[in-house]
Amino acid sequence: MIEVKDIRKSFSGTEVLKGISTVFEDGKTNLIIGQSGSGKTVLLKTLLGIHQADSGSINFDGRNYQDLNVEQKRDLRTEIGMVFQGSALFDSLTVEENIAFPLKMFTNKSKAEIDHRVNEVIDRVNLINANKKMPSEISGGMQKRVAIARAIVNNPKYLFCDEPNSGLDPKTAIVIDNLIQKITHEYGITTIINTHDMNSVLEIGEHIVFLKNGLLVWQGTNKEIIQTNNEDVVDFVYSSELFRMVRQAMRDIISK
Repeated sequence: MIEVKDIRKSFSGTEVLKGISTVFEDGKTNLIIGQSGSGKTVLLKTLLGIHQADSGSINFDGRNYQDLNVEQKRDLRTEIGMVFQGSALFDSLTVEENIAFPLKMFTNKSKAEIDHRVNEVIDRVNLINANKKMPSEISGGMQKRVAIARAIVNNPKYLFCDEPNSGLDPKTAIVIDNLIQKITHEYGITTIINTHDMNSVLEIGEHIVFLKNGLLVWQGTNKEIIQTNNEDVVDFVYSSELFRMVRQAMRDIISK
């Protein structure tokens, strides 16, 4: 669980995060959504320690990040997995070498142990027979699976995903969403996803945080977002006629 209390962050005198407080629960897919400039990327980077909060606290299972020393922060980093926008694979490394990278960087495992673990996660994300392929030889959806495998290879407690469906077709995006959610449930991971994909919101949004102008203006589940009358949320999520029709249809079903 990651508990955020009154986080504030400014750049050049402009306050981007204006007192954000929420709880990201373990075993759930926690989504951060909002328009460009809402503060969602800054919040994600602050949670990761890339930005340092001006005030407030971030607690990782009771550990206040601001109170940790350099060594303790490094230890915490080994508990975090990251799926980057665009996958961010090493072009010069094979699939298995990409996945093995965190184990070589952060652990003292033997080559045999690393190979065993790499094959375990390759099986888990359904990348059979892809070990020796280069990133350029596999599809965008497969590259995303490699990125997920690399993120979970070290058995993280916390999984961060930055726009994991970026560049994917809708069908593949749903497959990736479902894979992230299943892994989250299986391992009891605290998963935080920064996204603008409304299909993801409705498909796997077990806890959704909606930001606007640096403020948390709504939070709830994918079922609750269908029912909400919060004008900011409705305008953002259901900006297209298609989503408005879906919303009405689902509300009609729920009300029966």
